[in-house]
Amino acid sequence: MANNPSARKRIRQTATRTQRNRMRRSRVRTFLRKVEAAIEGADKQTAEAAFREAQPELHRAVSKGVLHGNTVDRKLSRLSARIKALSTTA
Repeated sequence: MANNPSARKRIRQTATRTQRNRMRRSRVRTFLRKVEAAIEGADKQTAEAAFREAQPELHRAVSKGVLHGNTVDRKLSRLSARIKALSTTA
């Protein structure tokens, strides 16, 4: 256990950072769920709007170190392809 002031401070900082990262990750997942729901509903306009809202949130997670850049790029690419595919079926 922490026996000196600097170790106690590190524990406090880690707890704060963990809580912040959890909130950010949860927020990202919420935005992704909105896009997924619009795609499942085959509503291209809603899906595009949700996608435009999700993009900055995902990039913000990368800049804050919550998610890896390649992970976000892959997710955005796959979502974009699925949204584009809606026009051919609808």
